[in-house]
Amino acid sequence: MEILLFIVIHWYLSLFSQTVFLHRYAAHKMFTMSPFMEKLFFVFTFLSQGSSYLSPYAYGIMHRMHHAYADTKEDPHSPKYDKNLFAMMWRTKNNYNDIFYRKINIDSRFTQDIPEWNTFDQFASYLFVRILWALAYIAFYIVFAPHWWMYLLLPVHILMGPIHGAIINWFAHKYGYINFKIKDTSKNFLPFDFLMLGESYHNNHHKNSKRLNFGYKWFEIDFAYVLLKFLSIFKVVHIKKV
Repeated sequence: MEILLFIVIHWYLSLFSQTVFLHRYAAHKMFTMSPFMEKLFFVFTFLSQGSSYLSPYAYGIMHRMHHAYADTKEDPHSPKYDKNLFAMMWRTKNNYNDIFYRKINIDSRFTQDIPEWNTFDQFASYLFVRILWALAYIAFYIVFAPHWWMYLLLPVHILMGPIHGAIINWFAHKYGYINFKIKDTSKNFLPFDFLMLGESYHNNHHKNSKRLNFGYKWFEIDFAYVLLKFLSIFKVVHIKKV
């Protein structure tokens, strides 16, 4: 039971960080927050993603490039140009690293208003820090895992952030249904997105990348949107009117 609770809690906390802070805030600026809250979200993202921490700076730029170059050779993670999921993940990692370590020149349109906390990003991304997180996950399993096969779940914890990205970047460009005919291959992967907090409505999002609510049809419930509306009541975030 402890292992099941651990993986479910880790999955959704990490996913909340990715869809709310990295995607909707860093990449798209769908809402605003105070400088203090922004720093707090940096720390929360580190605590929730752990060994798979993704820099809001690098993630935000890469995602903006994905929208600008969707399904072209300039797209940093289009599945059109990779033989399998793992090849796409590896290419995505290399593109992410090029952005994170400032190895390439980035057009200013992709860097405007991107949240930066370089000192914290560098700390959270150190290999030693990532290894410590992985060891913490292993220690938890040693204490609570009653069966050997449960250890097969450890890679999910260690690679949680990239796994979340790969599900959308691969499967939501290959499988699902569309509400809108647009120029790229984005699809709505799940009609009721209990798994990805609204991220599965990828076709909807590509139709209108500034719309905070990714759901359009009555059954397309965007749980991240619901959570953001709740946070806005307490002034944690300030939702923009589009």
